Amino acid sequence: EGLPAIFDQISKGHNINITLIFAVDRYAEVVEAYLAGLEKLHKDGGDLSQVASVASFFVSRVDTKVDKILAEKAGQTEDPQKKRSLDQLLGKAAIANSKMAYERYKELFAGPRWDKLRKAGARSQRCLWASTSTKDPRYPDTYYVEELIGPDTVDTIPPATLAAFREHGEVRRSLDENVDLARRQLKQLAGVGVSLDQVTHELEVEGVEAFTKSFESLLAALEKSAKDIKAGKGPRQWFSLGRLQPAVDTQIAKLQKDDAPRRLWAKDSTLWSADPAKRQEIHDRLGWLDVADKMLEKSDEFTALGKDGRDYSDVVLLGMGGSSLCPDVLRNTFGAVKGHPKLHVLDTTDPATILGVRSKIKIQTSLFIVASKSGETTETLSHFAYFWEQAKRKGRQFAAITDPGSGLEKLAKEHEFRWIFPNPPDIGGRYSALSYFGLVPGALMGVNVREMLERAIEMEHSCADSVPVESNPGVWLGGVMGRLALQGRNKVTLITSPKVATFGYWVEQLIAESTGKEGKGIVPIEGEPVGKPAVYGDDRLFVYIRLEADPPHRGVQALEKAGHPVVTLTLRDKLDLGGEFFRWEVATAIAGAILGIDAFDQPNVQESKDNTKKVLATFKSRGKLPAAESVAASKAKPALTSLLKRAKKGAYFALMPYTARTPGSEAAIAAIRTAVRDSKKVATTAGYGPRFLHSTGQLHKGGPKTGLFLQVVQDDTKDVAIPGQPYSFSVLKQAQAIGDLQSLTSRRLPVVRVTLGRDPAAGWRALVTAVRQAVK
Repeated sequence: EGLPAIFDQISKGHNINITLIFAVDRYAEVVEAYLAGLEKLHKDGGDLSQVASVASFFVSRVDTKVDKILAEKAGQTEDPQKKRSLDQLLGKAAIANSKMAYERYKELFAGPRWDKLRKAGARSQRCLWASTSTKDPRYPDTYYVEELIGPDTVDTIPPATLAAFREHGEVRRSLDENVDLARRQLKQLAGVGVSLDQVTHELEVEGVEAFTKSFESLLAALEKSAKDIKAGKGPRQWFSLGRLQPAVDTQIAKLQKDDAPRRLWAKDSTLWSADPAKRQEIHDRLGWLDVADKMLEKSDEFTALGKDGRDYSDVVLLGMGGSSLCPDVLRNTFGAVKGHPKLHVLDTTDPATILGVRSKIKIQTSLFIVASKSGETTETLSHFAYFWEQAKRKGRQFAAITDPGSGLEKLAKEHEFRWIFPNPPDIGGRYSALSYFGLVPGALMGVNVREMLERAIEMEHSCADSVPVESNPGVWLGGVMGRLALQGRNKVTLITSPKVATFGYWVEQLIAESTGKEGKGIVPIEGEPVGKPAVYGDDRLFVYIRLEADPPHRGVQALEKAGHPVVTLTLRDKLDLGGEFFRWEVATAIAGAILGIDAFDQPNVQESKDNTKKVLATFKSRGKLPAAESVAASKAKPALTSLLKRAKKGAYFALMPYTARTPGSEAAIAAIRTAVRDSKKVATTAGYGPRFLHSTGQLHKGGPKTGLFLQVVQDDTKDVAIPGQPYSFSVLKQAQAIGDLQSLTSRRLPVVRVTLGRDPAAGWRALVTAVRQAVK
């Protein structure tokens, strides 16, 4: 259908982009249709000089598919030499194929036929190289730009790739270099059983299907938007900032003047720090800007993973912080998907919780995903050691997500894991939701990963460097958060639709760990029960995240009416979380720039880890943990009264339970937070340990010194041994609590440690009573 359409449009003098070309032979057919169309236009008296056209090749997708075939073949052979030969062909197909296309271009736009058209004013149909961002972290980030430079060509380059090329790309005429080598490489690929004809045919079919779906989705979106406008429905982003609006307007203008969107996409480190030593470090943490594009290229891989995952009844994600929070959001948001395994997320060292997960799964039909960027996370490796023994050391029941070359990757290979997913290394953990860390568990549990990535890319385009700040959803939100934080409203209070309630888990870590340093920071308030306007201080910015179908929220309406600043973000459905992940990443990066901090490091996280190691060393040498001063929940009133009296202006109250999450603990935490907030007008946070150490822990130690800390511990009645270690999970959890307590006390921060005893349910009830008495 496409070829006659090309002829028809060119013959009528229309300029067109012929896209989705993969095969060189198909390209020759495209050129034939173009030339024939020009000849008819010329015959009919048309002006050939006014016709422009490009033939667009989708480059990197060829390598994505061919590399997958080569990897499968390498996995099927025991011959080391054959493995090496296959490995040497990785990443070669796309460039070689493009060089052959350019050679054909030079042949087709030469000779008597073309000369006649050229003299009549015709312009050659240039080759356009599309899909030129590097999808595989093993290849240079400028690979599909540097190797495709030649006369009469166009390269459409994503912002992040363009920024990389500006910084360290090499400009040379490369398209007609090493053409003979390209031919040899294609012959070698054929020799090992890779049919480029079949690969390019499959890519074309898949591409047409995807384009058709996107076009149908566009038409549906336009139709729905038209209906919404006619029905008087509001925009997806709405705000009521009242008297704070002028200050925000000034900030938005400053961001535009400072060229913030362009500098963000250019990975310009000076947006966050003037320190030259920080330049490369920051640059190497901005891979999240285009990771959705890279992952969308792998959508077939996720589809296949979803099908293969049906082999399992349960999937258990073993990870902490950025490795676990997005999967936890997806698990809670989408629930159990029919026909797919149930996802469990284990991000604690609490033995009762570990045993609880163990009791809910069928070990012999479970898959365990070991997820750690560094590959050295103590909790995660301890989880692995436990479930490795439980699964009787069957590597086929394990998968790993980690950075290339990490200790975990080595361990996974040695233990013959079923899957190893090497994540792009230029992404920090808390910015990794749209990478393998979030998407692999999502695909396995049955989430429509392709659509979620499409939504992310939609938001990416909305936040592009060319979009003015006032219309740029991510940069604008970052401008609001940053400016209001500087004015004392540094408590970003999340109010979420019940349907996406746990999205705040992920946002909390992103904001707290990114901005809480150098005595500065934004304090995310997640999960705090909504109160009446009068119980809040003047340190709040409310962000209401709702679904389009949600009824009006009376509590939010009351806050707006009372003059509190409120930003409302509306999601069309749950899959819009893909876009929200990206929006909040941009917003947090921009807010960090306004605060004048590096939004991508976590200088104080390691401290608690080091303290834990020291505490465990004491345990190993003495056979017991060092003492830590604590008070029984039933006798905690005096200590709590004293703690709350130390509240400064703009204080926040942090509840840090090293206990199991139960309905009883959740109810008690909500009651405690409400009592403190309503009586003291103090913002409250809550996070279970050690999980929060990988989230708000950085903010506690590095952020504003306005926190009031309540650590809650219990006497574990059950325990779980950690294979290969002289300590158990209970001892590890206690060591983490003591290590964190030492970090807080060493900074002279106000902290009280309360023990619930051997009956946590009774202990929580006693603690609620003590808090209510303390705030009277």
